[in-house]
Parts: sequence; structure tokens; C-alpha cells
Amino acid sequence: MAEEHVGLITSRGKPLTLLGHRVQVGEKAPDFTVLRRDLSPFSLRDVAGKVVVINSVPSLDTSVCATQARTFNQRASELGEDARILVISMDLPFAQSRFCTTEGIANLEVLSDHREASFGLAYGLLVKETRLLARAVLVINRHGDIVYQELVPDTSHEPNYDAALEAARRALAS
Repeated sequence: MAEEHVGLITSRGKPLTLLGHRVQVGEKAPDFTVLRRDLSPFSLRDVAGKVVVINSVPSLDTSVCATQARTFNQRASELGEDARILVISMDLPFAQSRFCTTEGIANLEVLSDHREASFGLAYGLLVKETRLLARAVLVINRHGDIVYQELVPDTSHEPNYDAALEAARRALAS
């Protein structure tokens, strides 16, 4: 049975329960398996040796999640080729493909955790009440260590883009 963490986040002020292991800065990033838009598996091992920015979002069909994906897509060039930016949601890969085509998302890897919630449970970001992911941003350095984490307190709010990108730049420089 998955660990439960109550009240770490809210949705429009209503407390939610997060399931899974709550990762912390300084820990090794747990591996996970999610699906690419073509239904092929993606694992954190696929980007080993890169600095990785993970955006966990509830659903790309919401305005805040869409804004988060568009913002990171626009700012991806700030990090260069040694970094990868991922967006992970519970949306079906087909819906993600439609979103990426409509929004012109080309600089991110958009991934689906809908099948097994592997990512959500490994990072403690699966919302029990909705089976969606909490809004969070994590940065993983080239050695696989979590060097930055922002768990956005309310799912209707955006993350701190500048802080996440600065953490990624620091990881690239070290």
C-alpha cells in the first residue's frame, strides 16, 4: 500500500492526499516508466547523464497546465543540448499529441503516466482523490540526484519558472 500524505497541497483551497514516496532534494531520483506519445516506454534511464527538468502537471487540458508547458517550451533554449525538459501528466498519449500539435510544443518530451502511475507513486505526486498528478517541478543533475523540487501548494497556481531554470543552469555548470 502506498504512503499517504494529507494536506501538502490543495485544489482551490481543498486539501488533497498525495500517494507514494515523497522524494527530497539530495536523494537519488527514482526511476520510472511512462509512455511517450507514440506509446513506446520512456524511463529516466533514457536521459541518463543529462540535466533533467521534470514538470508534473494534473492535465494538459487545463489552462494552468497548458501555460506551464508553453512557458517551459518557450524557455527550453535557455538550457541547451545537455538538458532535457519533461512534462508528465495522466493524460492519454493521444490527447498529449493533440495538445502538442495544437500548441506547437516541440522542445519538450511530453509523457503519460496514465497506465501504471509509476512516476506519480515513485515521487509521491499521485493525487488520491483524482488520480491525477500534483503540480511540481524537479531538477535532476547529471549524476541522477534531485537538486531542486517545488511542490506547488495549490494545483491552480503556476510554479516558479525562474527558480527551476536557475537550478537547472547551476546543475549544468557543475
